[in-house]
Amino acid sequence: MATAASVTVDLTTCPICLNLFDNPKSLPCLHAFCLKCLQDYFKDKCPENEVSCPMCRKEFQIPSEGLDGLQHHFFIQRLVDVQKVFSNDSEKFLCEVCSEESKNNSSKIPVATVYCIDCDQKLCEQCSRPHKRWKGGAHQVKPLGAEVEQELIQLRASSCDKHKEEQVKLYCSDCKENICLMCSAIRHRNHNSVEILEAADNYRPRINDDGNAVLSNVEAVRQQMEQTKQDAAIVRNEAGNVKKFVSATGNKIKRLIDNQVSDLLKEVNLASSKSLKQAASVNETYQLALISMESFHTYSRELLDKGRPSDITRAACQLRDRAAELLNSDVTAVKYHPPHVTFTPADATQIKRLILVGKVRDNTGNKPGT
Repeated sequence: MATAASVTVDLTTCPICLNLFDNPKSLPCLHAFCLKCLQDYFKDKCPENEVSCPMCRKEFQIPSEGLDGLQHHFFIQRLVDVQKVFSNDSEKFLCEVCSEESKNNSSKIPVATVYCIDCDQKLCEQCSRPHKRWKGGAHQVKPLGAEVEQELIQLRASSCDKHKEEQVKLYCSDCKENICLMCSAIRHRNHNSVEILEAADNYRPRINDDGNAVLSNVEAVRQQMEQTKQDAAIVRNEAGNVKKFVSATGNKIKRLIDNQVSDLLKEVNLASSKSLKQAASVNETYQLALISMESFHTYSRELLDKGRPSDITRAACQLRDRAAELLNSDVTAVKYHPPHVTFTPADATQIKRLILVGKVRDNTGNKPGT
């Protein structure tokens, strides 16, 4: 069982570059990747091309404005921001104003001690003084530290997508998106809106039920995967036994039927190879389904445990659609049908008959031993 810490690391690590996410983008299947990684991965593709997710291979269309048009993954970004704060907590920052004015002599740049929230700048004590007495009103200047960074993360996570200076307060049920009061008054004036906290509370049970439903299918797929491996092993054993039987019968007829023996062995090998390829293909389908379902469950649990109400409402509908898609896709219906390879020997005394050694039958679809 993965710990909460390990799950967080997994959710903040890009599956392509294996580094902390940089500008994470969300695909329709909810898998996230760095924008730069997606651009490299699909460098030969054009906008509106149909491409497949690098993880689960679910197809999606590249937006008309390019990969940059994919939805930003706000929840993953928030986890990344938190992790960066913890990793840089002890790091010392230089004053940004002094750094700009002393580009050629970095040794004399003082350490930043405060942070101006209005200007988004880390400042030394001297540079911060004007910010505390602007004519238009003093800026919010606070001591630099993890607490300030955490506050910025909270503000960033709750900011309106269309009005960056405003905080989201409501959830539009008609448009299924978080909105600020300005959005509510302009674009969503006649829509049904509720407070984000209320909407999140309404979505929580549904997300939880969907996550549990997907999780319950994981065990069924695992069992089917194990059964496929066992059936494939039986096929390998049967194929080996049949090859020995064919060889033994062919040796009785000596060199006269060597060519026919060779042909029969090719049939057995072909049947075995075809069946094992089918088993591998079925197992690959199961593996991809497991990746999608397990990552869905991990994401939904992490969202419920650590996500803010705005994170939950932002992802709720996509999670609902993805859960329905996963649950409606009965991957266990894809089954491996192992052949029952048999060999019927010919009467060795009837040399003059055309079928001298026997026949190999590939009864694909019948269980071994039936």
